[in-house]
Amino acid sequence: MNNEKVLMALSGGVDSSVAAILLKNQGYDIIGVTLRIYKSIDSRSNKMEQGINDANILAVKLDIPFYVFDVHKDFEETVIQDFISEYKVGRTPNPCALCNLKIKWKHLINIADELGCKYIATGHYAQINNKNGRYFISKGKDDLKDQSYFLWRLDQELLKRTIFPLGAYKKEEIKSIADKNGFKKIAEQKESYDICFVPDGDYREFLKSVENTENDLVKGKKGYIISENGTILGEHSGIQNYTIGQRKGLGIASTEPLYIVKINPENNLIILGKKESLNNKSAIISDFKLTKYNKIPENITVKTKVRYKSAEIESKLTIIDDKIKIEFSENISALTPGQSAVFYENDDLIGGGIVETVIY
Repeated sequence: MNNEKVLMALSGGVDSSVAAILLKNQGYDIIGVTLRIYKSIDSRSNKMEQGINDANILAVKLDIPFYVFDVHKDFEETVIQDFISEYKVGRTPNPCALCNLKIKWKHLINIADELGCKYIATGHYAQINNKNGRYFISKGKDDLKDQSYFLWRLDQELLKRTIFPLGAYKKEEIKSIADKNGFKKIAEQKESYDICFVPDGDYREFLKSVENTENDLVKGKKGYIISENGTILGEHSGIQNYTIGQRKGLGIASTEPLYIVKINPENNLIILGKKESLNNKSAIISDFKLTKYNKIPENITVKTKVRYKSAEIESKLTIIDDKIKIEFSENISALTPGQSAVFYENDDLIGGGIVETVIY
């Protein structure tokens, strides 16, 4: 049995709830905490308040202390502002990966230190391993729920203090544990796969709602939609409303399908082309971080994931100054600057970075 003190991040959902149950059963001294990331009264904050209430009920039943810390200002200034800024310049951000580092782990570690906790724990489906003195993340047992893709930014100091109790479980097992421990309502909760601050999945509507508050970051301006040879095809409403690979909603009449193949923020242009123009085999990655190795081994072949639900593609990595050139073994379609490119060696996450430049 363990008796180390652990700060358990609780959302009120089934995953973090069962993670707390598992740690409690293993003998850890648990303290529950929820980070409140919304302040305004709307559908998002209402859902969060319900989650806080459910987390409190769990804490009472498990007889563990429970605290709520308000971090909404930091969340808005860091994650939401970055999300807006990236779309403003025609990039596609990954807010969850940024939030994990800059909000969740940052505040959880600080709170853990204040409360004398050696570890923090979350309900992520992932595993942490230690080899040759380095900590690294491996995929969770449940391939469909694995969340390692969103955790590539976490460094050694954070990983060595983190526990993922759900890494060795399948989702159905987690639901069963919740049910057997008297949390049937939590076990039956409907899961959401949307970005937490874009609950309906429509980022354009979110940006419009921000624009209506007169946020200068998101106010776009109209510009031209052109073909790859420079022919003007129409007018766009602001590049923040468009993404690479988009076909519908362009307002363009054409005898053949056209897709957004490039976004040129410098000249405020949307460029359309045929589907094959979306294909590319290499890219430049910046802001990268390594975990399993302190430097990329020579001639290593990895598999790369550029979207959470995309297939992994065999790749070759080459360090160029402070960036990585990644060469894919097959074409990737609609790769977009701003996305997270995450590298795996078998089931081990060896690092990741941000797509800076797509090479066609």
